[in-house]
Amino acid sequence: MDSVLISEVGPRDGLQSIQSIMPTLDKQAWISALAAAGLREIEVGSFVPPQSLPQMADVAEVVRHAITLPNLTVMALVPNLRGAETALSTGLHKITIPVSASEAHSVANVRKTCADMVNEVRRIVAYRHLHAPQVRIEVGLSTAFGCTLQGPVPEDDVIRLADALARAGVDEIGLSDTTGMANPAQVRRLFVRLRHSIGPLAGAAHLHNTRGLGLANCLAAYEAGVRTFDSSQGGLGGCPYAPGASGNVVTEDMVFMFEAMGINTGIDLRRLMQARAVLHRSLPHEALYGMTPDAGLPLGFVYANGRTCGPHLSPPPSSR
Repeated sequence: MDSVLISEVGPRDGLQSIQSIMPTLDKQAWISALAAAGLREIEVGSFVPPQSLPQMADVAEVVRHAITLPNLTVMALVPNLRGAETALSTGLHKITIPVSASEAHSVANVRKTCADMVNEVRRIVAYRHLHAPQVRIEVGLSTAFGCTLQGPVPEDDVIRLADALARAGVDEIGLSDTTGMANPAQVRRLFVRLRHSIGPLAGAAHLHNTRGLGLANCLAAYEAGVRTFDSSQGGLGGCPYAPGASGNVVTEDMVFMFEAMGINTGIDLRRLMQARAVLHRSLPHEALYGMTPDAGLPLGFVYANGRTCGPHLSPPPSSR
């Protein structure tokens, strides 16, 4: 039976994109509920200056809670070496570094050129080797499919940047549709090129649903060999430094799609809805999205592993 890893990015990508600040205890309860639903990897926050993103000011405390949960890879974003030094001291399992393929977005997001960011990644890798060799380093190539500031991003530029990052010593490199500009043919083509260029270092698909193509793009990435997918519960998310970039692919809808196709995610949809309820209680005024939460599971739904879902799961009270 084929399987995929769904990496939940809501506690970082989702929460950084809204004005509300989720209380620390609520974040911890949400992450616990996500882990109980079967999520095996969660991006719990980002190590950035609190004045830049006050939503992430408690990230170290959130990490300390998350690493106590069994069978969970705890990941956080770091934009530079200083953030990596702090992150690696917390005991987390993985760091992810955003490196933009668009010069305009890179300067807006981290105030560095693409070449500067490759050098910063080298410094982070060297520090990791000395201080926390067990921690994995992922790079997400932001704006790989287009940029609202620059416009089209040449595919050759994306592949050259991926090659340079592979030589810098990272463990995996994924592609991110930061601005929601991708289409399925483009996604399939670029992931095939990435796998051909860097082989087993090719990593996750991080796709947005800005123009309604999120799941179609995920399926195209799957057909190109991708087996790790980022998503956000309730579709929260977007880049504050990319105008017009709206939410991530909805975790609930992605789980349903793969399980309905006979592809195992290891995630229990009932418990995932319970985690959604935790999120909604904490942020009652934030819009949550998703077709599966609105419609409920179809009668007779069976998971990829053959397990039935029990009594029919009706849609919960609206959280819009």
